[in-house]
Amino acid sequence: MTIESLSARLDALESRAAIDALISGYANAFDLMDQELLRSLWHDDAVLDLPGFGAGANPEEILAMAQRNWRRMPHMHHWMSNPMLRIDGDTATATVASDCLFHDVEQGPVQVSGLYHDRFERRQGEWRFTSRRFELHFLTPLLNWTPVAGSEKFERV
Repeated sequence: MTIESLSARLDALESRAAIDALISGYANAFDLMDQELLRSLWHDDAVLDLPGFGAGANPEEILAMAQRNWRRMPHMHHWMSNPMLRIDGDTATATVASDCLFHDVEQGPVQVSGLYHDRFERRQGEWRFTSRRFELHFLTPLLNWTPVAGSEKFERV
């Protein structure tokens, strides 16, 4: 094995780890309402498109959209799974399955499932999202669903 091949393998592993951290960071930023984390995930020209939930064409618009959604859905729990990453040098694409539990102030608890279509770029040595688009598969109101234990309290309006 040559130094060049080891270097390429190490770069691929580090790139995958960085992209996995972006995918997890997105879920945590929304769930924890962490504005700084959310802002840090995007390149300045990035686009987030969440049909039915909003869109943004740069980090500030993305944050404004998130704040509107946090008022509407003050409890969010995202699970990201099965990322299919394709890394090609300083660009990458992915599809990521997602299942989310939200408490919507008007509808009560809802489950949202779908697929994210992602694009990433490494610029100046740092990976970030350039675009993320959500493909909604299901939005299911969870009628008569009430938590019986836990740290989060909410009720149907």
